[in-house]
Amino acid sequence: MITTEQVNAITAKIETMGLDDATVYETHPCVSPYGPADGCSNSLQANLSELRQQFPDIHFTYCMDDDLPNNTPVFEHKDFNLYLIDGREHCLCLTNDYDVATGIVVAEIIPD
Repeated sequence: MITTEQVNAITAKIETMGLDDATVYETHPCVSPYGPADGCSNSLQANLSELRQQFPDIHFTYCMDDDLPNNTPVFEHKDFNLYLIDGREHCLCLTNDYDVATGIVVAEIIPD
């Protein structure tokens, strides 16, 4: 289950940090228990994967918004949309039901 309060907090965090794959993913060369890789600053390492660190029970996926045609986001922003994921079955699917949601798709909008 994901709450609207969590979606609002995630939205605020993305607005503050900006949006790129580093906002969502924790598998990045700058994220390491041994410190940042060459060329990565300590501040960059600290900012990476903040969403997963702050919301460890929520699965995050990152894609472009045009990869999700004919779907309705639960939150719309000029730079990104948020969609809920239902992961109860073997295959993931999009949902608008907060009670069954297990994850969030952060879909970046690139102007034409």
